[in-house]
Amino acid sequence: MQLTRLTKLAVTVFCAVSIQSGIANSASNTPLATAVPEGTVLTIGDPVTQKALELSGLDKELSFEVRWANISGGPQTSEAFRARALDVGSVAEIPSIFANWNNLPVRNIAYKERRDPIANPIYRFGVAPGVEVKGLADFRGKRIAFSPGQAQGTLVLRALQSVGLTKDDVTLVELPSTADVYPKALASKQVDIAPIGGVNIRRYISQYGSDGATLVEHGLRDDPGHLYAPQWVLDDPAKAAALAEFVGLWAKANDWVNRNPERWLKEYYVGKEGLSEEDGKYLIELTGEQVVSGDWRDVKERHQATINLLADQLGYKPFDVEAIFDNRFEKLGVSALAQGQ
Repeated sequence: MQLTRLTKLAVTVFCAVSIQSGIANSASNTPLATAVPEGTVLTIGDPVTQKALELSGLDKELSFEVRWANISGGPQTSEAFRARALDVGSVAEIPSIFANWNNLPVRNIAYKERRDPIANPIYRFGVAPGVEVKGLADFRGKRIAFSPGQAQGTLVLRALQSVGLTKDDVTLVELPSTADVYPKALASKQVDIAPIGGVNIRRYISQYGSDGATLVEHGLRDDPGHLYAPQWVLDDPAKAAALAEFVGLWAKANDWVNRNPERWLKEYYVGKEGLSEEDGKYLIELTGEQVVSGDWRDVKERHQATINLLADQLGYKPFDVEAIFDNRFEKLGVSALAQGQ
């Protein structure tokens, strides 16, 4: 594999040698407290849920103080965890895996997925103008944008695996998957293929379709969403109790968004994010319905497969998926939804 080192920071953070001591300790058997002790404070990095709680009025049900942090995505969240500046964050499937590989013991405490993940993928593969790619098998020999330690990077490896290819059959070009970096890299033919998500999917074709830019569907699940927290936060009985309450409200907030697409469009996508109404409608349609899982068996099975793939392709030491789930929280989201009906 040829790996173009365009971001040394990403290599340092995400491609460090596996440190087994960083894997979270065995799951706690300490029952969660049924009430949050007075004076408990949580610092939460989940801007989407923050807005949903505010719009729905569910924020009034919080029994503890919340300090909201405008932090999202794995790299920012892990950095804040290391600085002890954050208690819980919202990310996709991959950050908790890499955090444990990089001496940051964390656990997943809540999980949501899309009702129809194949019809409503988070990402599609953008293909640069003039490059002939009709399906995943055509990735062989191509330059592919790659962000190790993030969902986009793992999707690349999973897409290759699904057609019998490995990283050695392509050239992975290391690029940060932020903002519109990938669409611009495609348009400038810095790479041949890149996983792009959100409004960038729509905008990429709108801007460069006339030049020959295309999209390729991957047909894989790319939809997991998690809340995760550092082990030391989960070991604090007061904070763990507050997290349990938050997981329930997080589930209710997710359900509220599902049931109020028009207000979510107006107040969040247009009002807060500054998107056009057309872009907002596109994202709502792209997302579809998101559901909270109360049974993590399939979730863990998929996570274990991801851990094994990443370990094999990137040189890490595989570990048991149980290390990154706190099973005390498994049923809390669906229980809160059932109680609210």
